[in-house]
Amino acid sequence: MDIIEKVTRTIRKYNMLSGGERVLVALSGGPDSVCLLDILNELKEQWGLFLSALYIDHGLRPEETPEEIEFCKNISRQYGIEFNAISVKVKDYAGQTGLTIQEAARVLRYHCLEQEAIRTDADRIATGHHLDDQAETIVMRLIRGTGRKGLSGIPPVRGRVIRPLIEIPRDEIEAYLSRKGLQYIVDSSNLKDEYLRNRIRREVMPVLKRFNPNLLKTLSRTAQIMREEDDFINLSVHKALMRLISRKTDDTVELFLSPLEALHRVVLRRALLRVIDETRGLRSVKMENIEDIIDLIEKGKTGDRVYLPGGIRAIRSYSTLVITARKPQRVQECELKVPGETLIKEAGIVLISNVEENRGHYGDGKEMACFDLDLLSFPLRIRARREGDYFYPFGLGKRKKLQDFFVDEKVPRDERDSVPLLVSGSDIIWVVGYRIDDRYRVSPSTERVLRIRVRLSRFQ
Repeated sequence: MDIIEKVTRTIRKYNMLSGGERVLVALSGGPDSVCLLDILNELKEQWGLFLSALYIDHGLRPEETPEEIEFCKNISRQYGIEFNAISVKVKDYAGQTGLTIQEAARVLRYHCLEQEAIRTDADRIATGHHLDDQAETIVMRLIRGTGRKGLSGIPPVRGRVIRPLIEIPRDEIEAYLSRKGLQYIVDSSNLKDEYLRNRIRREVMPVLKRFNPNLLKTLSRTAQIMREEDDFINLSVHKALMRLISRKTDDTVELFLSPLEALHRVVLRRALLRVIDETRGLRSVKMENIEDIIDLIEKGKTGDRVYLPGGIRAIRSYSTLVITARKPQRVQECELKVPGETLIKEAGIVLISNVEENRGHYGDGKEMACFDLDLLSFPLRIRARREGDYFYPFGLGKRKKLQDFFVDEKVPRDERDSVPLLVSGSDIIWVVGYRIDDRYRVSPSTERVLRIRVRLSRFQ
């Protein structure tokens, strides 16, 4: 079976094309992309394709780029297809996002391809990934550490992106180019040992092939099995997320603890990865950090937290897990509305207060607090901590400095200014979310009660 027949089989196997599509080809001038363009050109009448090509200048090899653009422009002209070149600043983007150069280049590359597909009204984006790329990717991820998703390798189809050469080995691509007398350009970055993929290609793969001459097909088959199993797990994750997410913004996600704690660790891990990946401000959290979050869910207590890369925190509250990149802000002084709702934006909460008869339910000082109304001096105010603050923590029976209380409760230093304090006159009567003051507690003789509930704000 020749390479054209193999590519046709791959296209049909993964439903890459149905016929009549506009296909944007990612063209770098290298052997893979030149082979891809030529084969799609050979198939365009059979499939009724309309081709165009895009070259992306990553700004990493300015001395080579002009020659490559000219080469790609000429080869596109020979095939009679539209050609365009786009420049991106990979180093700047890597610096802004904390990504490696390779990761930043990948993100920007696919962004450019999607934008060009929109501009040219392309139905598909074709890239030149082949069987060797697939095998090298799996080995590289094994070395770095990965799970089932990582072992799924490079998907043949993802969205509008298709990879018609994904089952063709590199040597067959090179033989095809040689047989047809097709010229191509060698990217100098593919020769540098500073990149892990290059070292795996030259040093690791030859050794592994001595143990298994069919290594490429073996790893490809493994990836396909992993993808199928991954799809099954993803379905479970999708169903789980529908009942997990309480609230979500660009930099914060809040998840209900009860269903989280009931999930199998495999589904839990995947659900956390998914929700973090889909929250723009949390993407610096890596696979190894997920285990710390799971430990917080399984073993943590209310108020416990873990610190993650990029200033991100995972906080276990009374009924939810909050993962956020928001920096703590100092609480601004305001008056508590009684009865009514008081938004404390800096803490991301709303205090809901009402007056009622004594029913004997006093709250825990975390999600709800109750006070003897007749002992309070109105108006009650909310403020942040001040030097010298103290109160009488419920259950302790004596005065305690607020600073010492925060230390004992393991409230992180950088978050203490964002803890709201409820004040009656000059007395702190509630460290919101932690403990009420013993002097203002409800007793059996209390007639009227001020009850305050804490609700997470939807305005964060």
